[in-house]
Amino acid sequence: MIRVLLVDDQRLVRAGLRMLCESAPDMAVVGEAENGQQAIRLAEQVAPDVVLMDLRMPLVDGTAATARIHASRPAVRVVVLTTFDDDDHLFPALAAGACGFLVKDATPDELLAAVRSAAAGETPFSPAVLRRLVDQAVRTRVGEIPAALPGTLTARERDVLALVGVGLSNREIADRLHLGVTTVKTHVTSLLAKTGAANRIRLALLAAQSDLTGGG
Repeated sequence: MIRVLLVDDQRLVRAGLRMLCESAPDMAVVGEAENGQQAIRLAEQVAPDVVLMDLRMPLVDGTAATARIHASRPAVRVVVLTTFDDDDHLFPALAAGACGFLVKDATPDELLAAVRSAAAGETPFSPAVLRRLVDQAVRTRVGEIPAALPGTLTARERDVLALVGVGLSNREIADRLHLGVTTVKTHVTSLLAKTGAANRIRLALLAAQSDLTGGG
């Protein structure tokens, strides 16, 4: 079972997330928090696998809570739930240790898939969020991601990078390219090493900025 902690200052939002997660046979909601302060305390008490984290909350915001949870429990995977007016908070949340980003109007299937992906050690994010991250990186934070693709990438690595850039999981990439999941993981590891990207999200940013995804 995937242990999920819900963090949002709106009770109705938490109720909807709880209903959705508890409808999945492989998930259990182990706690709810209405602000970052409660989230930090509950993360210690209930040991979640995945935290669904709102960004703008009273007392302690989602970015600060993510940083504290990541520092004390680095194995906990924090997926940020964001709206279209949260752009200024995206990079700070990434730097704080968030492993993924999902827009709040995502479909139920997308949200459940994101929880499973995060629990499996991957980096779920909505393509719309990726686009905004890229725009912000190009506009104000170019140093956050490599400036260009290294010339040492193989054709297959470029294929994998392009699919990382549109938000596909390792399993989805494997199915698309007719490869084994282990082979895809090997390519992703190689891409991280060759590009100097710190994580999968920064790989995705590089793919989009380099126009591999068709939207750079």
